[in-house]
Amino acid sequence: MSWIPLQSADQLTQLIAQSASKPQLIFKHSTRCSISSMVLHRLERAGLNDQLDWHLLDLIAHRQLSNQIADHFDVWHESPQVLLIKQGECIFDESHMGIQMAEIVEQAGS
Repeated sequence: MSWIPLQSADQLTQLIAQSASKPQLIFKHSTRCSISSMVLHRLERAGLNDQLDWHLLDLIAHRQLSNQIADHFDVWHESPQVLLIKQGECIFDESHMGIQMAEIVEQAGS
């Protein structure tokens, strides 16, 4: 499994629709932040679980989309940040060192 680049509002709309049948994870990644890079590598080392789709948003390149996501799901913008989308709703979000693969998988399964 690999990251799906999230680069447009149309992709976000599709992601929300797809969350009705499979959980979708958005990882908001700052390419200028060492903590964000560390968390990204930690998730990749753990292995991206195939029970959900993994979307990577480069928020430096796509800041407007990042803001749209924060507004749509009514979450405070942070970086790095994960948002787990299920049935069109953000059921879990976490940031910085709180991002843990085990918790993401647990939340996706509930």
